[in-house]
Amino acid sequence: MTTSPHVLCAIFLAALALPCTAQDSAKRSRGIGADAPAGKPYIYKESAGKPRQMEIYFPPNHDPAKAKVPGMILFHGGGWEGGSLVQFRIACAYFASRGLVCATAEYQMLSKADIAKLPAVQARKRVCVTDAKSAIRWFKQHAGELGIDPQRIITGGGSAGGHISALATMNPGLNDPADPKGIDTSVVAYLWFNPAFANGGDDEHDPEIDVLRHLKADLPPAITFFGDKDAWKPGWDIVHAKWMSLGTRTIDLQIAPGQSHSFFNSGPWQTVTLIAADQFLVKHGLLAGELTKTMPASGEKLVPESSKP
Repeated sequence: MTTSPHVLCAIFLAALALPCTAQDSAKRSRGIGADAPAGKPYIYKESAGKPRQMEIYFPPNHDPAKAKVPGMILFHGGGWEGGSLVQFRIACAYFASRGLVCATAEYQMLSKADIAKLPAVQARKRVCVTDAKSAIRWFKQHAGELGIDPQRIITGGGSAGGHISALATMNPGLNDPADPKGIDTSVVAYLWFNPAFANGGDDEHDPEIDVLRHLKADLPPAITFFGDKDAWKPGWDIVHAKWMSLGTRTIDLQIAPGQSHSFFNSGPWQTVTLIAADQFLVKHGLLAGELTKTMPASGEKLVPESSKP
């Protein structure tokens, strides 16, 4: 007898609620999201002659004809040249269990040969942003069949995926001409896991992918996670400081003491960041009900930036 994907997802979510043993922690650290079931696959576009896929996770007993819940779409990291949908499967499965329709989307990444052909002023990151914009538009366009409210879309991502999600929603350019007209990429909230906002490099020389060129004061609520040992944090600090100078007060910055880049991907910190993200979404009316996760017994805790000495 074949077990349905929904049953597999339910089994996985139940397992997440069990106490974490040392063996479980070691297993999770070996593969980011490797134990999570894949979501339902959808092709949202073709770019560079290849289909681009997203995986979607639905809440238990979700009826698109009756429910219009918030949607979330997350973009994986990987230095704009690698990574996969596996990274956010655990997060998507968790937030689907809490009532959201959650997607994680791939995007075009240029090969080294393709990068070598680019003009000096054109960064390799552009194609990533264009596909991310297409993914958000597709998600909104198909809101009816997915059972989501297109006016309540949350986005974000990890590392390069955080950068891509920011540019996809803030830069009015880099659009695919084939995208449906009249559907914007605006969102109501962000979940950023150590977003890679560069200090110099490609970003400085290409205004299309430089976050600093596209900041506005009226940023939707955003929660951002960083390890205080992360080499990418100085780039974030510059962007954050500019937002603050514009009067933006919607950013909830959470610091993981002693942690470096991608700390959120596994072990107890994955649980800690998901709990904080859950509480953030509840605060802003995008989730309801009680947490279904508990803080790790090992004691890891995030420190709000505002409370740091």
